Amino acid sequence: MKTDFNIAVLPGDGIGPEVVNESIKILNAIAEAFHYKFEFKQGLVGAEAIFQTGNPLPDETLAICKESDAVLFGAIGDPSFDNNPDAKVRPEQGLLKLRKELGLFANIRPLQTYNSLIEKSPLKREIIEGADIQIFRELVSGIYFGEKFTDEEAGYAYDICKYNRDEIVPIIHMAFQEAQKRRKKLTLIDKANVLDTSRLWRKVCKEIAAEYPDVELDFMFVDNAAMQLILNPKQFDVIVTENMFGDIISDEASVIGGSIGLLPSASIGNGNAMFEPIHGSYPQAKGKGIANPIASILSTAMMLDYLKLDHAAEKLRESVEHAIENKYVTIDLNAEQPYSTSEVGSFISDYIKYSEKTYYNFENVKIGKSTIV
Repeated sequence: MKTDFNIAVLPGDGIGPEVVNESIKILNAIAEAFHYKFEFKQGLVGAEAIFQTGNPLPDETLAICKESDAVLFGAIGDPSFDNNPDAKVRPEQGLLKLRKELGLFANIRPLQTYNSLIEKSPLKREIIEGADIQIFRELVSGIYFGEKFTDEEAGYAYDICKYNRDEIVPIIHMAFQEAQKRRKKLTLIDKANVLDTSRLWRKVCKEIAAEYPDVELDFMFVDNAAMQLILNPKQFDVIVTENMFGDIISDEASVIGGSIGLLPSASIGNGNAMFEPIHGSYPQAKGKGIANPIASILSTAMMLDYLKLDHAAEKLRESVEHAIENKYVTIDLNAEQPYSTSEVGSFISDYIKYSEKTYYNFENVKIGKSTIV
């Protein structure tokens, strides 16, 4: 069994470096507790890479990623580009190119509700309690990668959405296989009433469904799906969809659990994989120690799954649940007694290392004096 791993670390922009630091802290705790070895190599990406090199994805960064066992990614984006529609080079171009170069065709976003956080959701308890959804988003085609054109003088622009069968088939199979492990229900979200690309998705999905007779397949237009996620999220088990729809739907789904700072993701390809929280760079929180690191930490758990370190992944998820249950979380989840980004990461890493031998003095925790005793 392999025990040594090379991890590419791309902290990126905004709060990315802060949350990734906590994931590295967690991996060091995992290494100590389970006798693994993780070697980390950092690379520039996004706005920070543009500021330093003029390129949102330098060749050196891409090489580090291709030589790694997995990529740990932070966040991307900067207000100086968001508010400048004339910028020709943008941070997001680095992320899109990285996905394409690594062949990361499937983005997997799990949504799980935690009982102790249900009151943080804007939806009623009876609507969301027990919701558990896996969203599979195609990641390297569609409108984000199609031909683009802008005629600034004429005030005219277009973005073309294109798909072919070979881009659809792999992720459909992945989604069916995941549904077989769960509640055996798969929903394809599309807009087949108006879009030819969606009609292709639906045709391919129906053909592949014959190979998975134990899985119930249904279809839902994306506008209805956006509504149904709020009205009755528990009706969904596994969702599969194209790139842009998946981007929007998964962000909408993130609020069900109470905070976008809880949702991890894995981007999987043939021989490469990248793990990142779904939240953005949140520049307003940069350097303040208030960013929720749990989405990044749970993305790290997905990375451990990918590396076949199952016991370590299970222990990490247990440790996250322990922190959430004991309200050892950041301000977005506990405004009355918030803990910093670093404190949350330390709490989880200490539980990984010491939970079998010691316990936290929670009276001290409540007054901000966390100690291992």
